[in-house]
Amino acid sequence: MKSFQHNNDARPVACNEDHPAINDRPDPEVIGVSSIGAELHDTECQVLARAMVARVLTDGEILVSEGDQNNALFLLASGKLAVIRAREDQEIKLYIMKAGECAGTRAFVDRTPRTAKLRAAGDAVVYSIEPDAFEALLETNPGVVYKVMRALFRNTHTNLMRMNHESRQLSNYISKTNGRY
Repeated sequence: MKSFQHNNDARPVACNEDHPAINDRPDPEVIGVSSIGAELHDTECQVLARAMVARVLTDGEILVSEGDQNNALFLLASGKLAVIRAREDQEIKLYIMKAGECAGTRAFVDRTPRTAKLRAAGDAVVYSIEPDAFEALLETNPGVVYKVMRALFRNTHTNLMRMNHESRQLSNYISKTNGRY
């Protein structure tokens, strides 16, 4: 029997009552409005949804930790995730992810350990896909793989451009104030 949990956009997310931490199946509509679904048609979103796994997180629950070997790509379907790095004896919150955003692109593509911890900031639903499951789509749905990879590149490029802009602003601030901040 299914129950429904509402995400931030008031769209219901089906949950399996026997295993509340795992959804029956990711919602193709949620994928379609995400950062990786912009170019995907409805049928392509359904294909991708079948290759993904959904997980419900409670507030404070850790999805992955820094250094983990988990190489899945994560899509935040609802809620928020905190991106955290450990520095000395403290945690530094780098970013709060919003619904529709992806995390883990580098680990997914390069199959390298995680460089940050992802922790639920409130209840959240996360869809994930393993590299092997994604690569298996090359045989049957190469167009889906191509469009998702384009989206991942576009996301990475956007983040890089934002970081460059912020770096220029910081540099301008420091040079205009002679380093007094």
